[in-house]
Amino acid sequence: MSAEAGLFGLGGASWKEEVLLHDGQKIIVERSVERGGRRELGQRLPIKEQSLTFTLPGTIEKVTWEDNFTQDVGGANFLPMQLEIRKDIAYLVAYPMGCQSYNKWGRPNPPYVVFKYQGKSWQRISLQELPVEFKTPNLIFSSPDSEAEKTGQRIVSAETIKALYEGYKQPEFKTILREAYPTAAGGCAEMIYYKGAWVGPGDSIGKRMMDRKAK
Repeated sequence: MSAEAGLFGLGGASWKEEVLLHDGQKIIVERSVERGGRRELGQRLPIKEQSLTFTLPGTIEKVTWEDNFTQDVGGANFLPMQLEIRKDIAYLVAYPMGCQSYNKWGRPNPPYVVFKYQGKSWQRISLQELPVEFKTPNLIFSSPDSEAEKTGQRIVSAETIKALYEGYKQPEFKTILREAYPTAAGGCAEMIYYKGAWVGPGDSIGKRMMDRKAK
């Protein structure tokens, strides 16, 4: 199979997506996912690392966002949801992948972690700094490698990606929410990473750390 059509294997995959921007422009994004590590019986290997590459419109600058394995999470940290560009500045909205990542990144509410590419590097910014016109998720979200493979498309179309989001029931996946809401944690208990382990408020160490955090 040619690289243009995509490569899918047991441990890794690469493919392309047609991404519809807020202003009607479309760009091609190259994505890759590598899976590895521990898994539950009957489940796929978790995402170990991933990348997303595109060219800034009107320029020849190729930009790459990477999400690598971290020990505290035991894999990659995010599920990318939205890539947007305005005035040669790129923005990426990602959803923390699992409760450990959600706690690591400060339990955001709404549950997004936002990055901005400017000055040749990606930096985390607050949700309030994300331009308000960026509303619609436009990247394959859940199990992106599996979903891309199932489409059988040379380049996964923007229309196909839109249809995937129409299947989600949760409002935080259908649009980028701007106001906090009670169920943003999705059942993830508050925990702190301490000396190589996640501890919660029910643990003696966790209680001390939570009390210290609250002061």
